[in-house]
Amino acid sequence: MAIETLDLEKFESKTANLYESIVVASMRSRQINDSMKLELNQKLEPIIAKETEDDTIMNQDKLNISLEFEVREKPTIQSVHELMEDRLNYRFKNEKDSE
Repeated sequence: MAIETLDLEKFESKTANLYESIVVASMRSRQINDSMKLELNQKLEPIIAKETEDDTIMNQDKLNISLEFEVREKPTIQSVHELMEDRLNYRFKNEKDSE
C-alpha cells in the first residue's frame, strides 16, 4: 500500500484550523474502528460458539474473516477521505449544550 500525501492547506480548510481538522478526523476514525470491531465480533461469534475438536476448519474460517478485515481501508484513512470529500458532518459541544 503506497503512502498518500495530504495537502495540509486543503485539510485545514475543512474546519477553522488544522488542529480542529485533526480532532474531527480522529473522532470519526474511532467511530469507524468501533463499528469494525463490533462487526468482526459478530462475524466471529458463531464460529467460536461452534468450535469442536476439528479446529483446522474453524481456524480457516477465522483466518478468512480476519483477512477480509485486513484488506479494508484503515479507519484513519477512511475518516480523512470523508472529511476531504465533505461527506463528514460535525459539530462541537457548546457550554449551553452540556447543561
